[in-house]
Amino acid sequence: MSKGMVNRVIVGADRIVKDAVINKIGTFNLAIISKKFRIPFYVAAPISTFDISSTSKRVKIEERDPTEVTHIGGKRITPEGVKVHNPAFDVTSLDYVEAIITEKGIIQSPDESKIENLSHH
Repeated sequence: MSKGMVNRVIVGADRIVKDAVINKIGTFNLAIISKKFRIPFYVAAPISTFDISSTSKRVKIEERDPTEVTHIGGKRITPEGVKVHNPAFDVTSLDYVEAIITEKGIIQSPDESKIENLSHH
């Protein structure tokens, strides 16, 4: 991105709520970097991914097994008692999203009202 070799970023979504996109860990990082380099950030997801009854504050993010971080090949690589935060997903605010691409069309500059309007289609 810093070398101008990327002109668009397109990610998927596990869930889209009124104010955010929930997707695999690292998606938010891509959104931030895209914004930094003024590269449009798109989300491609089916309508079935939308949960217009919820917001990002209500979403419980799945935590993965701490041993994914504390062990390699069954052998501990961290001291006993190390606290681990190992989320499977992250939350990306719609402020970073240029558009959401669905099988029903494209939602440009998505916001809460545009997401809620999906229920009327």
